Amino acid sequence: MSSEAEAKAKEKAREYFRTKATELPLPVILERIADAIRAFEEFVLPLSAAQAARRSIPGQWTIHEVVDHVVETYRPGLDELWCLLAGQRPPGEPIPASLRSKAPLLRPWPWLLDEITRMHAEVLRTLKAVPADFKTEARAPLVMVVNVNDARGNTSPLHWVEDLDWKAYAIVSWRLHAIDHLKQAKKVLAAMER
Repeated sequence: MSSEAEAKAKEKAREYFRTKATELPLPVILERIADAIRAFEEFVLPLSAAQAARRSIPGQWTIHEVVDHVVETYRPGLDELWCLLAGQRPPGEPIPASLRSKAPLLRPWPWLLDEITRMHAEVLRTLKAVPADFKTEARAPLVMVVNVNDARGNTSPLHWVEDLDWKAYAIVSWRLHAIDHLKQAKKVLAAMER
């Protein structure tokens, strides 16, 4: 991937953060996050344990592993959001992009579903408690992963760490992350049904 393609991808992401998060009022951010969370839950909650655990695409995560990943990233994500809302940079390294539990498929599916709905509710509760005029200079490092096309049309992931304000952090962590993994889970289920 050329350095020019990398620079364009990063600039596009930063423009998105500015216009679709940082500059938006909190009620709009809340609505967008709530919509993404609702769509994710509406898709995964009706699935059976057997559907969730079935590996339909070789080398790809099962839906069970996708939900495990989402749960595992939400926990430290909430900690980091609470740091930002306290006006502090979260300590330590950013959350790894492919974080999962030690044995994702050994976690009971009903427990994962309970945990994901609980985590979603806590995210929304936390954001609803933020005063409309809240401001902080605190930033949190977040591992960004975007797909970039090269001159031949091949797609490859670009990874970098971006320091985000609390609104951009919330949009990436709970809207874009939910949408991305909803698409992934739908792809896995579609492969199952073929």
